[in-house]
Amino acid sequence: MSIKTVSTAKSHGGVQSVHSHASEACGCDMTFAVFVPPQAEEGPCPVLWYLSGLTCTHANVVEKGEYRRMAAELGLIVVCPDTSPRGAHVPDEKDNWQFGSGAGFYVDASEAPYDTNYRMYSYVVEELPRIVSANFPADMNRQSIFGHSMGGHGALTIALRNPKRFRSCSAFAPIVHPSDADWSARAFERYLGPNQADWRTHDACSLIEDGYRFSEFLVDQGKADSFLEDGLKPWLLEEACRKAGIPLKLRMQPGYDHSYFFISTFMDDHLRWHAQRLGMLEGDVT
Repeated sequence: MSIKTVSTAKSHGGVQSVHSHASEACGCDMTFAVFVPPQAEEGPCPVLWYLSGLTCTHANVVEKGEYRRMAAELGLIVVCPDTSPRGAHVPDEKDNWQFGSGAGFYVDASEAPYDTNYRMYSYVVEELPRIVSANFPADMNRQSIFGHSMGGHGALTIALRNPKRFRSCSAFAPIVHPSDADWSARAFERYLGPNQADWRTHDACSLIEDGYRFSEFLVDQGKADSFLEDGLKPWLLEEACRKAGIPLKLRMQPGYDHSYFFISTFMDDHLRWHAQRLGMLEGDVT
């Protein structure tokens, strides 16, 4: 459970910090960021997990997500893991942005040589929560999760597989059916093997088809997103949720793309939405 503090900075009355540790799940050193709001001085605060997208690290949302002001106002701890294992001994393809470093897809790989390090599902669901619980003033009985793109995929699948742990789940431009998207299907085959039946537990639409349920979802998607038609396809999640009776608030945002300009615009909405479901606000907030 030992962690090393890489940096700390005061922000909006709270503390933004970055930490590293030796990960058993990923077999390498991992880095993560945590924002602790000022309310933590009075007692443990709810935890909101943010999962980042392809090519990102923990730093992208920390530097461009603009979440701290609202998180400090609401009293939310925000935890931002890295997106993959990293290191000279970790299998990688440096010229392929859709696979390897920065592209862990939040799966537990079953295929060699990736199965030794690419265990991001276990890292996010099991190992990192133990570290956060042991080292930060976190109320682990109140947790929610959200993410962007590949991280939106991760948030949806992790929530569906752990509905009793998370009070709420939302996403910005998520990959909703990675088995059907070129940029993820190729990675899934190498991480999980050629049998697509083995991919289903890491695919939100497939999980819903197979009977997994979550209370509700909030999804924001930019209409000007260049990945909308080929990789994201939010209408597939909409149809899966409709058939399963899962409430989904899908907001198609005119003019917005896939970038952090889009994410930061609607970040406050998502934080308030989660805070309401964590018992910190009353009434509908979106």
